[in-house]
Amino acid sequence: MKLAFSTLGVPGLPISDVVRLAATHGYHGVELRTHPEEPVHTGLDLTARADVAAEFKTAGVEILGLAGYARVAAPGDDEPVLAEIRELLGLARDLGAPFVRVFPGGGSEQTPEEADATAARRLGTAAEYAADLGVRILLETHDSHRTGADAIRVLGPVGHRQAGALWDVMHTWLGGEQPSASFAALSPFLGYVQVKDIASADDTTPLALGAGVLPLTECVDLLSREGWDGWLCWEYEKRWYEGAAPLEGVLGAGHDYLCRLLNDAA
Repeated sequence: MKLAFSTLGVPGLPISDVVRLAATHGYHGVELRTHPEEPVHTGLDLTARADVAAEFKTAGVEILGLAGYARVAAPGDDEPVLAEIRELLGLARDLGAPFVRVFPGGGSEQTPEEADATAARRLGTAAEYAADLGVRILLETHDSHRTGADAIRVLGPVGHRQAGALWDVMHTWLGGEQPSASFAALSPFLGYVQVKDIASADDTTPLALGAGVLPLTECVDLLSREGWDGWLCWEYEKRWYEGAAPLEGVLGAGHDYLCRLLNDAA
């Protein structure tokens, strides 16, 4: 498995510094939070996009994916959601990123069946755009669809190779789903896995990997046993928790922790 971290942990950090951190601490790739307040967003022109891609290539660090904020199950018209996804897909193509992350985002005014159908319809359409660009859209286990069982109610009906899953191990755990059940549901669709750690279900402030309660050892053991050889991406949610320790100070220890888990599981 290859290791990455998300720029959610280093909000606003210039790309040159992000690349330096990855290279210094042995990470193979970076997930780029894609938002107007970040250096990488859909408003970048072609020159700026080429510059970002070149910085990563020169350092030998991969752009794992773009963490976008389109909500495919959200109530309302399809076109604004599809337009947002198309912009993300175009940016991913220009940067050479294989994945784009989307959220479910179902609303309380919908029934679960309505949210599932809305998400499946939009993902099915967007997957056709993604296929033309060589990019894969990943539905994250999050918010209205936080478990693997929730996610496959959408991905199963879509049935398109370019629509897959992003397993956020915190959300499936918060949803009461065992790692074995999450993997069994998501494995046919799995793009990559987000790891993190927290103190408890009531305190989701990000912690150093291994310092909290999430079943990281169990997840890595399971992935290794099943022969899965994709990416583990550390999503340290510093952007939402200003009091959390700076990611820069724990990146090296996080890399070493994941390597120990992988070695122990081998």
